[in-house]
Amino acid sequence: MTTEEMEHLKGTLLAPYIQLSTVLIGKSRESGGNMFRHQLDTMAILIDYHYINSVLLKAAIVHDVLEDVPDFNHNTLMNLDYEGHEVYSLVREVTRIPGEEKSVYLTRVHTTGSHNAKILKVADRISNMISLGFVNDMDFVKRYTDETENYILPIAREIDKHMVTELLYLIDSRRNFLDQPGGGGKIKELVDSTNFL
Repeated sequence: MTTEEMEHLKGTLLAPYIQLSTVLIGKSRESGGNMFRHQLDTMAILIDYHYINSVLLKAAIVHDVLEDVPDFNHNTLMNLDYEGHEVYSLVREVTRIPGEEKSVYLTRVHTTGSHNAKILKVADRISNMISLGFVNDMDFVKRYTDETENYILPIAREIDKHMVTELLYLIDSRRNFLDQPGGGGKIKELVDSTNFL
């Protein structure tokens, strides 16, 4: 990270957004963990790729609240700080509309989404693809990997060649994982045999 990036990041107040995203604690994910952690993972991926735009980072921290918290009051997000309206607009762009087919949603983000919406969607998918290594439903892993190649990779190709490289690696590694004898059963065996403190 450059000195300029560090200075910019230092001036970005993220704490209110992190606090708001705690409504996602306890909302489990099929791959383990919870939705709160996924928000922070997505933000970390953006920073890792040198995306330090404050609206983008704030949106990453709360990008699933509209979709995963049915009674969430959007005014809370809009009035969180001076960028709340912009953050809310960006989160809306990457939020699936109730009843919207997944392919329609991803095509919408690709064809009409803003540049920041595309960046956020790709970072979100990178986080999700990493988590796929912990999913035991092999049909889901295959579907999700195919979906990533068909819908997310074209978005990534428009915005960031380095993200493309990571997505290609993740797609390939998940397909190799599917081809192994026993598929995801090995992870379950490891978890079952581990002694947790």
